[in-house]
Amino acid sequence: MNNIGAIPPAWSTIFFVLQLLAIAILPLTHSRLWEKNKNKAIVSLLLALPVICLFAAYGNLQPVIREIKEYLSFIVLLSSLFIISGGIYLGGDVAATPKNNTIFLLLGGIAANLFGTTGASMLFIRPFLRTNRERKLITHLPVFFIFVVANIGGCLLPLGDPPLFMGYLRGVPFFWTLKLFPEWLFMLSTLLIVFYFIDRYYWNRENPKNRCLEKTEVEPIKIEGKINLLFILGVILSIILIPRALIRELVMILLALLSLLFTQKGVRYKNRFHYAPIIEVAVIFAGIFITMVPALLLLETQGAQLGIRLPWHFFWVTGGLSSFLDNTPTYLVTLSLAQGLYSSAGLTGNIVGIPIVILKAISCGAVFMGANTYIGNGPNFMVKAICDHHRVKTPSFFGYMLWSGLILIPLFILTTLIFF
Repeated sequence: MNNIGAIPPAWSTIFFVLQLLAIAILPLTHSRLWEKNKNKAIVSLLLALPVICLFAAYGNLQPVIREIKEYLSFIVLLSSLFIISGGIYLGGDVAATPKNNTIFLLLGGIAANLFGTTGASMLFIRPFLRTNRERKLITHLPVFFIFVVANIGGCLLPLGDPPLFMGYLRGVPFFWTLKLFPEWLFMLSTLLIVFYFIDRYYWNRENPKNRCLEKTEVEPIKIEGKINLLFILGVILSIILIPRALIRELVMILLALLSLLFTQKGVRYKNRFHYAPIIEVAVIFAGIFITMVPALLLLETQGAQLGIRLPWHFFWVTGGLSSFLDNTPTYLVTLSLAQGLYSSAGLTGNIVGIPIVILKAISCGAVFMGANTYIGNGPNFMVKAICDHHRVKTPSFFGYMLWSGLILIPLFILTTLIFF
């Protein structure tokens, strides 16, 4: 192998596998050790260093540098939205009935298209938890919140989810993603129906005293820290209007600092705002972005040998990889793979060189199946971290995958049969 940037050795993917295993197993076997972000950072560093050294030994650090740049853009976006949304307090307390919880998820899913899945998740997760604080049987709530608000809801605009934004930067028209409305509507509506009946099941088994508290302790909804809505709008506009990454990220950092400056301290206190969740996401995804470089390069260079041709192939390959490799780089890899296949065959497509149905399959696979695991999309782990910080029990890594396997996979099969 003369060019590790083109074809890395297959064994180099072991560090990525170990990173995933650490995230999945250490919380179960060494919970006290893993709960400290310093130890998470040490694990990520120890697994990332061999990958960096491997590429350095072959004199080609460009693939690693590229992923580091994408990681920095990724974490600046998430951090700015995390800080700014932490300054918005949705006060009040509606009754945590299955109907109201379903409406809550619906509003969060719609908002994800305007605020991004990260912004909407950070804006809605705290009041969602607060609304259900008197209930005890709520392990399913963070799961469906991640399904709907942190992933599938943000499918209609490039602002909604990072993979779609990367597609926009690669030439996909800004409003083209509105063509995903049928797939979005099908997934969102069926998920909300499933959630309603599951939540009603647990509601009926809730302690009558807890149900009584939920119905009696009701307060009108109010919004504090409204100035942060302008700062979130500023982040959105910076994504649309500023093409240069460094300037765009500096603007986002400035908006986050302005949020800290102009938001009354009491608002963040009410939100129980804490930097631990975003630090946890930062250290874990630093390891993920670097250790996954060999896996991504292998897909780019040898993906055509997998026989991927049909729309449903792209839907499941993009989605399956997005579940573990983060959906943004996976989207780019499969988009490049599709463009290469059609270009080499002398064929032309409707959008960015590929047929519309193929682009739809790639887009839906990346956005929808990013919900399959905690690491499929940045907001997933952030929501989990906030729930843990609020002492709301969340499923383990494999426990969450059990939920997604039982609920999402059948819906993805239906999506395949209907649309792809």
